[in-house]
Amino acid sequence: MPKEKKKQSLSEKINVMRASVMGANDGIVSVAGIVVGVASAQSNNHAIFLAGIAGMLAGTISMAMGEWVSVSTQRDTEKRALEKESTALDGHYEEEFNFIRDKYQATGISNELATQATHEMLSADPLDVAVRERYGFNPKEKTSAIAAAMASMISFPTGSILPLVSITMFPEDIKMMATVIAVIIALSITGYIAAALGGANRLKAVIRNVVSGLLTMFVTYAIGSLFAH
Repeated sequence: MPKEKKKQSLSEKINVMRASVMGANDGIVSVAGIVVGVASAQSNNHAIFLAGIAGMLAGTISMAMGEWVSVSTQRDTEKRALEKESTALDGHYEEEFNFIRDKYQATGISNELATQATHEMLSADPLDVAVRERYGFNPKEKTSAIAAAMASMISFPTGSILPLVSITMFPEDIKMMATVIAVIIALSITGYIAAALGGANRLKAVIRNVVSGLLTMFVTYAIGSLFAH
């Protein structure tokens, strides 16, 4: 009988989406900054393209490894918390019980109801409940370091393509403006999606994202202009 494929949890899906959006966003900003900076110093499309490709490859590896290390560290921290709480429940059950009961009582419910709720919840799934109440995460919701790394590995170069194509394919007299416009549109989209995933204000997120991208391009353009020939 074939093994049933495990479904991704909501937290796993959100983690992959977050890594994808952030990867694409960083790809847009990073490579846009590189190609605009190089283009302001010289008009050789071959040199601009090579600089952009180098930035794309370096950024892809950096983002993927960063996601892998970050999520792996989070998983290790959660694992240590589980081990610590398991030991606490074995040796100091009453202290853990009182901690959870007091936490429930602090929300405004009576001591009697808080005690009953704590009894019922700890009798059903003591470790998961104790970890969730003391450390603030759900042990059943796991995130994948490999999935986050793969998402970044795909999304970073995908985001990088837009500024790279814009700066190298448009005619000389409009390529800089075309790249800026393309980047503004792309950053508006990624900023909106990131805000939607996090439940933040969409407009503020878009403005913040676009401003940071424009600032990056302005700085690299100014530096490149110092070496123009």
